[in-house]
Amino acid sequence: MTTSLTFDRRADARPTPPVRVPLSAITDDKAMLRAVVELTRDLNTPNPVIYWTDLLLSATTGYAGLAVAMTVGSVGWALVAAVVAILGLYRAGMFIHEVSHMKHSALPGFRTGFNLVVGIPLLVPSFMYEGVHNLHHAKTRYGTSEDPEYLPLAHMKPWTLPLFLLSSILAPVALLFRYAVLTPLSLVIPGMHATLVARYSSLSINPQFRRRMPDGDVAAQWRWLEGACSLWSITLIALVVTGVFPVHMFAIALGVASGVYVLNQVRTLVAHLWDNDGETMSVTAQYLDTVNVPPPALLPVLWAPVGLRYHALHHLLPSVPYHALNEAHRRLVTTLTPDSPYHKSNYAGLPGLVARLVRSTMGRRV
Repeated sequence: MTTSLTFDRRADARPTPPVRVPLSAITDDKAMLRAVVELTRDLNTPNPVIYWTDLLLSATTGYAGLAVAMTVGSVGWALVAAVVAILGLYRAGMFIHEVSHMKHSALPGFRTGFNLVVGIPLLVPSFMYEGVHNLHHAKTRYGTSEDPEYLPLAHMKPWTLPLFLLSSILAPVALLFRYAVLTPLSLVIPGMHATLVARYSSLSINPQFRRRMPDGDVAAQWRWLEGACSLWSITLIALVVTGVFPVHMFAIALGVASGVYVLNQVRTLVAHLWDNDGETMSVTAQYLDTVNVPPPALLPVLWAPVGLRYHALHHLLPSVPYHALNEAHRRLVTTLTPDSPYHKSNYAGLPGLVARLVRSTMGRRV
């Protein structure tokens, strides 16, 4: 009796890695985009009570936590208070995103209120985001070199991510220097104001981005906000130098501010998949490169506040106020079929998103 041995080459072969489809090759899903518009027509009106209450309660919580952190005798309680301060001020600061999108006639005075309560004290006046963030939503700019808020992080070197996070730690000192030193100098040094506007007046992550000079009403608003931030910065430094504001309290305040910027930088890391190769993209492709972290996840309420847990949906509906995004998401999830691209941008939470980005960068040689 003879025995023959046969081998299944298919079983023995290594699996073929999936072919990566460039985002720029993805066409729009018209059924999804049509549903997004039709199902959310009644959700475009901001609720002033929600906006003002949320902003003021968040800021009050943050400043109260900061006051306790600077004055309490116990290190343990100081740390707890600092965490409360970071979360409260972070949430309050995220209203700059809403300010950059809203029709100001729908919420009279809210932009001024934001600047007085948060923007000037934290040295992030609304002009640093208005006129910048809107470019990120432009269909022909998103994910390209002209997008101020995009870097192809998933395609970059392993050291990029730690550097990206570490840079945010120094943000409070950089902002103090920008307003206390560079703003006054720009009044007397020819050409310095133009450089300050172009390179140091935007909350952006693209180092190639250059901002245009403001004009008209924008320029007038810019001047008073920049002047107020400069006066506040100089006063704060003077109070520390003269001993009126104790150095250890100032250090705690800087530490809390750094915590706010680091938390925002972590959120930024997972706001997108950062997988575009620099080409223009369809709206659907932009959506798929962006992230929702909907319920049942609970922690996004803290690290992606004021509607940012629905960041991908926000890219489809940039004019819908943050408090209506949960209802918009609910309608779309229950209406769209399981094979709709809408479901592909919904993720479980922060750890998996960070791990995905780390795996992508670690696979690249230094």
